[in-house]
Amino acid sequence: MISQATYLVGNHPSIREASDLICRVAESPARTVLIYGETGTGKGVAARMLHRLSARADQPFVDLNCAAIPDSLPESELFGYEKGAFTGAAARKIGLVEAAHGGTLFLDEIREMDLTLQAKLLSFLDTQSFRPIGSVRPVEVNVRFVAATNRILLSEVKAGKFREDLYYRLQVIAINLPPLRERGEDVMILTEHFLKEFSDRFGSRVSHLEPDVERIFKAYSWPGNVRELSNLVERIFILGSGDTVQVKDLPARILREVDGVDRIDGLNTLPPIIAQTVPEGTHTPIDGSFHDATAAFQRTMIRGALKQASGQIGKAAQALGLSRHALRYQIDRLGIEVSARS
Repeated sequence: MISQATYLVGNHPSIREASDLICRVAESPARTVLIYGETGTGKGVAARMLHRLSARADQPFVDLNCAAIPDSLPESELFGYEKGAFTGAAARKIGLVEAAHGGTLFLDEIREMDLTLQAKLLSFLDTQSFRPIGSVRPVEVNVRFVAATNRILLSEVKAGKFREDLYYRLQVIAINLPPLRERGEDVMILTEHFLKEFSDRFGSRVSHLEPDVERIFKAYSWPGNVRELSNLVERIFILGSGDTVQVKDLPARILREVDGVDRIDGLNTLPPIIAQTVPEGTHTPIDGSFHDATAAFQRTMIRGALKQASGQIGKAAQALGLSRHALRYQIDRLGIEVSARS
């Protein structure tokens, strides 16, 4: 899981912009906030930061993943019910909205809420009051509502999967969290943050990374974002040894993506742009080690891609099925010179 820190870690302009916006909104009377971001970018951390910096900090912070709302009683989860409202309602139940009175209610994956419940949520946001199931009297509450999603809600509206009126009600203030792959050196800043956090938690010390590990971390695309990085560092503390993170401590899936090993299946499976640059019948010499032979073949592929792309890293990376960062890592590792006539 992502660290339960109540602030966003990093120096990238996009994350500083998000942090500044959170600080401004926290001090404002804004009642609704929408947080966009891919899975694992830290939407929950942003919501807690918003709560901690507000005048509501001493009041409850209540969170719920909308994908986890029971299908049988979705309305009661949020708004509660009165005793005798239905079979099995032996006592009054307070819903999450009422439990968050005075504080912040955070609903993650808001897109997963069904359309009927979306309508009742919209009514609540407009009036700050609701009726529990089985009640005739409205309950008034004072909460800041924070929603989060990894979807483009406007697209969901056009597809009929999200209410248009609720979308515009939530969209008053929107905060965007960038994916980790777009945050540059923040990868290493976050790595240092998690190394310290888990050192304190596990009572052991892992102080630094091997240079090759640092290059791999910078080249990897981090599809799981900050959550994936946090989980990886925790795994290293559990399974690793010593005070230095080594390449052997990393999962094979990360090494495969960065090295592109699983993409080297033979000339017949190469992307057309590469196959055109490798003469038919070309083979890798077997008088060296397996790793030497693999490196030689990778050099051939990369040089061919660079030649076809006139030295353009981005275009060559796309042809090879690698990220730009991963290709740069391979170029440095293999000692390949890059020029417009590569």
